[in-house]
Amino acid sequence: MSTITTLDVTGMTCGHCVSAVTRELEAVPSVKNVSVDLNVGEASTVTVVSDAPLPEDALREAIDEAGYELAGVSTHSSEDEFSQLAGTRERVYAGTGMIGSGSPVAVGPVGIPLTSRADADAAALAEAEAPQSGGCGCGGCGCGA
Repeated sequence: MSTITTLDVTGMTCGHCVSAVTRELEAVPSVKNVSVDLNVGEASTVTVVSDAPLPEDALREAIDEAGYELAGVSTHSSEDEFSQLAGTRERVYAGTGMIGSGSPVAVGPVGIPLTSRADADAAALAEAEAPQSGGCGCGGCGCGA
């Protein structure tokens, strides 16, 4: 089982900073992968995937060696990450609602109806077959084009 450690690192401003932090963290035993979300002017988010939980002092030393400051650390397992993503997906897609025809539809996190691909294709076909008024097809401008 992998462990995912998220570090908040301050002082990073460019690709060279990202390279220095990545190189130092990759030298820490058990580290499998390092990715950096550079946020100039605020703490950058560094995600470290490892075979086992990493000692905070080793992470702090690696960040210090690269020339930056470790402002925060959080750790969770890949199982925790999967559960969190599954929970988010459930909240987004599990809701149901009703559309004008009374048909149930999935509803997004703010009540926006989510349309299936088949329903979208059927609506596009019905629109294409509908009689058009006006030349451009908009029905309102009367351009005759």
